[in-house]
Amino acid sequence: MIAFSNLVETLQQHSSTDRFITYIDGKDKEVTISYADLYDRAQNRLYALQQRGLKQGDECIIFLRSNENFIDIFWGCILGGIIPVPIAVGISDEHRSKLFKIFSKLERPHLYTSDDLTERLQQYANDNQALAAYTQIKEKTLLVSEVTAVSGKGEIYTPQPDDLAFIQFSSGSTSDPKGVMLTHKNIITNLNAIGEGAHYSDQDISFSWMPLTHDMGLIGFHLNMVAYNMTQCLMATDLFSRRPVLWLEKVSEKKATVLCSPNFGYKHFLKSLSKKSLDNVDLSCVRLIYNGAEPISTDLCDTFLDTMKDYGLKRETMFTVYGMAEATLAVSFPVAGEEYRAVHVDRHNLNVGETIKFVEANNSDALSFAIVGKPVLDCLVRIADKETVFADETVGSIQISGPNVTKGYYKNEEANHAAITSDGWLDTGDLGFITNQELIITGRAKDIIFANGLNYYPHDLEDLLLDIEGLELGKVVVYGVWSEKLQRDELIIFILYRADIKDFIGLAKQAAKSLNEQSGLEIDHVIPVNRIPKTTSGKVQRRMLGDAYANGEYTDVLNEISSLQQPKAETTDENLSPLEQEIKSICDNVIEDSSLGVNDNFFESGISSLTLAEIHQQIDDRYPEKVDVTDLFEHQTIIELAKFLQDKI
Repeated sequence: MIAFSNLVETLQQHSSTDRFITYIDGKDKEVTISYADLYDRAQNRLYALQQRGLKQGDECIIFLRSNENFIDIFWGCILGGIIPVPIAVGISDEHRSKLFKIFSKLERPHLYTSDDLTERLQQYANDNQALAAYTQIKEKTLLVSEVTAVSGKGEIYTPQPDDLAFIQFSSGSTSDPKGVMLTHKNIITNLNAIGEGAHYSDQDISFSWMPLTHDMGLIGFHLNMVAYNMTQCLMATDLFSRRPVLWLEKVSEKKATVLCSPNFGYKHFLKSLSKKSLDNVDLSCVRLIYNGAEPISTDLCDTFLDTMKDYGLKRETMFTVYGMAEATLAVSFPVAGEEYRAVHVDRHNLNVGETIKFVEANNSDALSFAIVGKPVLDCLVRIADKETVFADETVGSIQISGPNVTKGYYKNEEANHAAITSDGWLDTGDLGFITNQELIITGRAKDIIFANGLNYYPHDLEDLLLDIEGLELGKVVVYGVWSEKLQRDELIIFILYRADIKDFIGLAKQAAKSLNEQSGLEIDHVIPVNRIPKTTSGKVQRRMLGDAYANGEYTDVLNEISSLQQPKAETTDENLSPLEQEIKSICDNVIEDSSLGVNDNFFESGISSLTLAEIHQQIDDRYPEKVDVTDLFEHQTIIELAKFLQDKI
């Protein structure tokens, strides 16, 4: 049990211990910082901020790639009562667009970033007629190089429990980011609950590659560790994307006991492991691996555990949990140290208000869901609809309440009204039921797409497509359909189209390329439809299109599109230069079932940001620091990329 009343106390009281943070930015690239050093650095960063005129209650957007620089400035803000606003850097313009939108929402915003990212923001402004907005941002920008050059200790502010600690904007939203407001009381309450539920001690060693802009990364695997005086290892997220096997190699080396990964991370790791072996890896040190942030695949859990048992990983380590930013982080935990469990229910009894029917795992109608445990300390959970609280084993909306739950979204009364019930409970947007006091997540009530541990709203992704000629609001739909085979959401674009199917091919390629390039998401299919189903009030019924796809209603049209897509006249391997052959070999090695030609556009082909990161890593291994991952957005075919690289070597 922790006894702090605010985050300032958590760092102050552990600043004289021997615990530390190791920042891992490469196989042989690490920096270790003690909590005492962190406290000194944070005071120094606060001094620099205060010298630039920032004061308690001001907002500071943190837009950085470096975990080390992020943590230093985050704590500098916390010590001074300045409100940190973390935003992911990403690799596409859409992430930069998100920063511009959030800056315009805040009351007294400032930006803390690096020189190279400032250049990219200016380039974005030049390309998108946003120079006026950029000028405002530039006036309020503080650079890492400037702040770290200042010496001194800032004046520390003692926060009250209900003071706003920081704002966490929704991870995948683009057109209208929602800022979850978290107070010191919210955070301390949930840190205490997480530590109790996970049986933390100061002998634990944590290891995370989750981004610090994500609640699991920042709260679950940094703030928690400071609060419980644990040594922690923070691996750069892009390093995991590029070299996923290094994750567990480093876990073994550091003898870490507490890990985490969303569903996609296990799949990404296993895919990479299939192409190489793990040497001298011992995972018997691991006590818990959190599995959350997106739907949990029981099949993938079993595959991961079965694969890793030869390296000493115990089945009892898999910790299937449920949480969300609006709850600070944690909502429910199973019993730590017990083998994860699942329930098997009839897929035909999962509508809201229906009583679920348990079946055997081998039943043809069975769906398996991981049990995510009982509500954590001080968090209440109920299953309900708009008017009724349901009995156990009845499917409904999952609603939460308690001192860990946000009071609402930053300056967004519309979102608050939609999410918070008349009696003060927050509707999570997820569906589930309770059995034996334990929570099971069955799906989602809202249209949300899960990808790479983040949540994306379809209407946000649809907005990215509206610049394409012929695509209008209400005539293009983006939806995610869960695939048991792929163990992820398939991302589908539906387009209202009634003309000759032969003429649809070009539009489909343009839509897939545009969305992939702007969001980094892998598009599985673009489907022409005769109508877009809507309610009587005009609201698009995306789920009906998703259900039709899942039921095979578009199989014929997809087959027809496939037959019409004649491959381009391809340059033969004999006619490729050695460098072109080398890059093609890298792509063929990384991309599953690769049919990527040397003239095929990466983004028209639907390559995900994770795949691009792996391709970039293999190129960087052979030609260090010659190509940045963002260069793949400028040189979008193997031929173009080879020419760009040839000019630099």
